[in-house]
Amino acid sequence: MKLLAIIIFFSALSFLLYGFSCLLSNHMKNEFIRFGLEEKRNLTGVLQILGGLGLIVGYFYSPILISVSSGSLALLMLLGFGVRIKIKDPILASLPSLLYAILNLYIFLQYTFV
Repeated sequence: MKLLAIIIFFSALSFLLYGFSCLLSNHMKNEFIRFGLEEKRNLTGVLQILGGLGLIVGYFYSPILISVSSGSLALLMLLGFGVRIKIKDPILASLPSLLYAILNLYIFLQYTFV
C-alpha cells in the first residue's frame, strides 16, 4: 500500500472515530462546552463522519470526492486549531488539530493538483 493510501485511511478512520465520539461521548460534550461551541457539537461530529466516509468511498470510486472531503476536513481542523488557540489551550493539546489539517491539506493537494 502506498504512503498516500495509508494517510487517507488513517485520516478517514480517525475522523470516523472522532465524529462518533462527538455525537456520543460525555467527554466531548464537555469539551465543546469548554470551547464555547456547545451548539456546534452535533454538526461537527456529522461533518467529521461524512468527511471520513468521503475519504474511504472516494478512494475506491471518486478522486473528486477525496478532494472535497480532504479539503473540507483540512478547513474544519484549521478552524479547530484556531478555537484551541483562542481559548489558550496548551500547544500540545492544540497540535493534533493542526497535524490533521496538514495531513488533509496534503491529501487535498495530491488529489487536486498532482
